[in-house]
Amino acid sequence: MARMNRPAPVEVSYKHMRFLITHNPTNATLGAFVEELKKYGVTTLVRVCDTTYDKKPVENESIEVIDWPFDDGDPPPSKIVDDWLTLLKTKFSEQPGSCVAVHCVAGLGRKRRGAINSKQLLYLEKYRPKMKLRFKDPNNHKNSCAIV
Repeated sequence: MARMNRPAPVEVSYKHMRFLITHNPTNATLGAFVEELKKYGVTTLVRVCDTTYDKKPVENESIEVIDWPFDDGDPPPSKIVDDWLTLLKTKFSEQPGSCVAVHCVAGLGRKRRGAINSKQLLYLEKYRPKMKLRFKDPNNHKNSCAIV
């Protein structure tokens, strides 16, 4: 089996929302990548880079794969931000505690200083929430959260 020599995935949790930020596998490392997704209980995988591997083995494990590519190093287009927020609102209201994984080309920004470039930083400084994620958590408490 091919060995994955990439940064380890990073899990981010907020209330009943879980995210896994991970690397972009190759077809050679796909088996180990799928096992890692299953270990974290991933139900949806969002790819924000050009397709570099076959998504069938991921989908065969009942993990939905969504492709929303945009240029590496750029902030996401408004349409992708809107689609992302809609996905999260739907996913976490229907399946609280589930995990959504996302990856770009290498995911290096998770592990090194200076990884956010000036275009991305400017985008984050000027970002204003377009919509809030509002839904009841499993304990019937009202929650709101804005996620970029």
